[in-house]
Amino acid sequence: MIGFVSVFVAVVLGLLIVYANNFLINRRKKEFGIYMTLGMSKKQISKIILLETIFVGIVSLIVGLIIGIFASQFMSILVAKLFEADMSEFQFVFSKDACIKTCVYFAVMYIAVMFLNSITVSRYKLINLLNATRKNEIVKIRNPFLAILVFIAGTCILGYAYYIVTVKTNTLRVEKDLIKPVSMGIVGTIAIFWSLSGFILTTIQKMKNIYLKDTNMFVLRQINNKINTTVASMSVICIMLFMTITILSSSLSLRNSMQKDLMEMTPVDLNLEKIANLPEVYKNAYGKEVVTTKEQREDSKLLISETLKNNGLDMNVLKDIVEIPIYAIDELTIEKFLGDQFEEIDREYPFLIYSSAEKIVKVSDYNKIAEAYGIEKYSLNDDEYIMLCDFDSQVQIRNRALADGKNILEIAGKKYKSKYNECKKGFIDMAVSHTNIGILLVPDSCNLTEEMKEKYFLVANYNAKTEEGKEKIEKIFTESDSNFAQNLNNNGIEIDGMTKISLIESSLGLTTIIIFIAIYLGLIFLIASSIILALKQLTESSDNKQRYTILRKIGCDEKMINKALFRQVGIFFGMPLILAIIHSIFGVQFALNLLSGIAKKDELLPGIIVTIIIIGIIYGSYFLATYFGGKNIIKEE
Repeated sequence: MIGFVSVFVAVVLGLLIVYANNFLINRRKKEFGIYMTLGMSKKQISKIILLETIFVGIVSLIVGLIIGIFASQFMSILVAKLFEADMSEFQFVFSKDACIKTCVYFAVMYIAVMFLNSITVSRYKLINLLNATRKNEIVKIRNPFLAILVFIAGTCILGYAYYIVTVKTNTLRVEKDLIKPVSMGIVGTIAIFWSLSGFILTTIQKMKNIYLKDTNMFVLRQINNKINTTVASMSVICIMLFMTITILSSSLSLRNSMQKDLMEMTPVDLNLEKIANLPEVYKNAYGKEVVTTKEQREDSKLLISETLKNNGLDMNVLKDIVEIPIYAIDELTIEKFLGDQFEEIDREYPFLIYSSAEKIVKVSDYNKIAEAYGIEKYSLNDDEYIMLCDFDSQVQIRNRALADGKNILEIAGKKYKSKYNECKKGFIDMAVSHTNIGILLVPDSCNLTEEMKEKYFLVANYNAKTEEGKEKIEKIFTESDSNFAQNLNNNGIEIDGMTKISLIESSLGLTTIIIFIAIYLGLIFLIASSIILALKQLTESSDNKQRYTILRKIGCDEKMINKALFRQVGIFFGMPLILAIIHSIFGVQFALNLLSGIAKKDELLPGIIVTIIIIGIIYGSYFLATYFGGKNIIKEE
């Protein structure tokens, strides 16, 4: 995954290097003009630039590799510490493949830069080079009425895109459905920046007390011109900042949620389940028909604990064993449970499967599991049932059926009413997050027959006091070459299961990858955005140096001039960030809806705080560096 992401990042950085190189080349136009006046040919100038580029490239590559080798160790430690991973066997690692890839990517970037430099120099004209520092940009003021219309249209487009990714999330079923809101977001962003320069200046010009105060007239004219000529770059920067905020805050929220859920959802060491009442022919999880033997059908009627004993497992390796049957009735499906609400819910969520039979558990059996898990127990009258569900999206759907208190179900020939007007929290299967889509609790008096048993379910802890002892027992159930596993395989017996250790390992592995890539991409986008803004602003400061000289001549002191520059840089850095934050408010909601059941909205605040701190440090540092750099450029000689 990181390999694919690295290619994408290399493209982003390549474009950034090309942009920075163009900035440096444009700053040297007058220098090149003097060389040509002295008789130097364009070919010779291209040769100078080529040698400079090669030298700078080699030096920066060497320095970057050295920093990267040591910074990668820090990143590994940082991510490991985030998940409290065991660092006792950590050692210094040098990746030969990563080094080679970096050199190849870097070489491709700089070859592209050298090629573009040659083209740029070949198009230069002497008169333009010599007058480069005196050439003024033409300020184009767009039609205010047209700009207002475009601004309103852009706002409406963005509003509708926000509506799709938040309120109408359920309509986004496959990847291609995202094309519409994403395209609308891009178009709306471009429209906003295109229209800003058209009516902000005109609007504020009518507010004489603001427009004519201090250097506001100068600052507004400068900002208007910048927005006018940088619509594309401002839009790209805004989108990159939006991606930074969304990726970082969502991934950190995911990490917090998964860590919290993992502790809650893995209360014991072992879950095992076995199909009960195997038929002669049935379809397995892959849809393949399986023909069973008489011995297999007989074994399916036994409890899991009996099957374990019969296949050579020493039951002393387990303790706190609880085993219950889980029932299912073909006629009692999710569709049946939803009742009158089904048609409306089906229209809203047509991609869900409603034909699955509901899981049914007797309340006393569930309470045995609940006691082992340390979660809430329940009680029922003889005519009541409870729906247990903790998967967020399913809870919302089921609560609609339970809301009026009239959801009557017929179970095993008797009618039952819901004890509550909403789902209650609870689960049976261990998992990395809350994924229970529905368990129907019924009274012990419910006439559930042997034929209705769908499977047996067992929970237990390992009979060991140390982690090493638990890992030894773990291997009995997870390694295919253990005697117990081979006995099951030889007898054609399928027992599925999940262990606490494997769940924690898989969860930490997945979350670590997500966080690592999120930090990787987020920082790259943030730094790239900041550098583009900084380069553009420094270019403007250099181009407008004469304008600041004129301000001094008409009576502005250094304090007023520095204040004007500070506001100019602040507005220029602030506009894409503000719109990116607005985008992110809805983008983060969409990301959390997409990760429903894994990431929780109540875990979002810590992620947002960390994201604000990261953006504040990096974006703020580039802002201050740009301000002080511009201040040095325009200061009076």
